[in-house]
Amino acid sequence: MDICFLDNSSVDYTSEDLDSNKLRGAETVLINLSKELYKLGNSVTVYNNCNNDCILNGVKWINLNNIKNDFIYDISITNNDMNLFNKVKSRKYIAFSHSIQSIEKFIRKRQLLNYMKFRPKIVLLSEYHSKNRSILLKLFGTINLEWAIDEIFINTPINDGLIENRAIFTSRNDRNLDLLINIWKNHIYSRNKKTRLFVTPSSLIDNEFNIYERNFSSRDLLIKDLLKSRVFLIPGHKGELFCLAAEEARELCVPIVTLGLGSLSERVIHGKTGFIAKDNYQFAKYTLDILEDHNTWKELRNNLIKMRGLKKWNKVAISLLNQI
Repeated sequence: MDICFLDNSSVDYTSEDLDSNKLRGAETVLINLSKELYKLGNSVTVYNNCNNDCILNGVKWINLNNIKNDFIYDISITNNDMNLFNKVKSRKYIAFSHSIQSIEKFIRKRQLLNYMKFRPKIVLLSEYHSKNRSILLKLFGTINLEWAIDEIFINTPINDGLIENRAIFTSRNDRNLDLLINIWKNHIYSRNKKTRLFVTPSSLIDNEFNIYERNFSSRDLLIKDLLKSRVFLIPGHKGELFCLAAEEARELCVPIVTLGLGSLSERVIHGKTGFIAKDNYQFAKYTLDILEDHNTWKELRNNLIKMRGLKKWNKVAISLLNQI
């Protein structure tokens, strides 16, 4: 089949940027899915804001301004922007929805008319996404997927000897980092001044409370930071529909503590791969349990080791095609 992706994000990227720090979850997903769909025998083109048109590992990368609307694709997939469907001709349309779409948001972004015009199926990423979607997203069908993990995470060896007395947060700053830091200062650091927290670069970093900036320059350094961390802390957020950051930590066998906000309760099996706290105090207790009790940490880690390698992008690509 002839498949194209449409993405108007401000990031100028291709698959060569997979190891850089400029990609967010949406771009990472598009790169991995385009590669796997090509491996399955499809012709794949990505239209985005890349600087130079090129072909990488069989996938064509073309700037949106260079689209020639004289070809009919079998499937066109947009990254969160229904208006991009106007740029191509296609037999079927799919929309990745990376946020909770409301009628108000559809109208504000002037996407409602094109949603009704092209009638795309919407990709849903979690139970939380399904339950909180607008009634609009039920009109033309849905596709249920769970994102996967890059091979580099799956193939990275696990070594208990690397573990330090530290916690880590690797998601975006606007995913309740301020809440996490508040819990850390008031309920965790006050009880264990030897442990450290490493977070995404932020003005909220405070060395006085053992809060430090994690490595942010490449994916390799992200992996090294995760391998050294004893626990992954992430409260969650109402806008979090999946959370690749949590899945990356899980694949590297780092137990997770969360408040379960958004879809985060679906990323953790309570008591097996981490803990889902009911409030800030319980969040702190679970964190300290993992940091201070070797048996608690080891049991969670052993469970995570048994679950490694289950989520791969080729499975996601096959599932996507089967549901179209």
